[in-house]
Amino acid sequence: MKRLFLLVAVFLAVVSATIAQSKDEVAIRKVISDQTAAWNRGDIYGFMTGYWKSDELEFVGRMDVTRGWQATLDRYKRNYDTREKMGTLTFSDVEFTQLSKDAAFVILTWSLGTAKDSPHGKSTLLFRKFKDDWRIVVDHSS
Repeated sequence: MKRLFLLVAVFLAVVSATIAQSKDEVAIRKVISDQTAAWNRGDIYGFMTGYWKSDELEFVGRMDVTRGWQATLDRYKRNYDTREKMGTLTFSDVEFTQLSKDAAFVILTWSLGTAKDSPHGKSTLLFRKFKDDWRIVVDHSS
């Protein structure tokens, strides 16, 4: 009887952890989806809501590291100062790994369709949970 109780307890713990991780993955995928929608509306500020609004935010690009939410916003505004330059953003091949109850790692492919070209690449994103909200704390995109 004790063995059966232990097996049921372990099963319930595993199921509970899986459900919690699934909710977290859904929430993180929503952040990514909301960012895509904001970008494609030409709303850089809306896009930036997916990032941790902190001086400790890190964005790693091809050639440099930008530190801080405001500096990252300024970088986006400088590089995408017209709707035409913003183009249409898509994310695909999203791979999700839950690291802990308040941290997750995402790998994805991004592409940006503009009238002139179609840049694309990979991103690795470190998400952290703050109260009930998931935010990107490190973005490496190249």
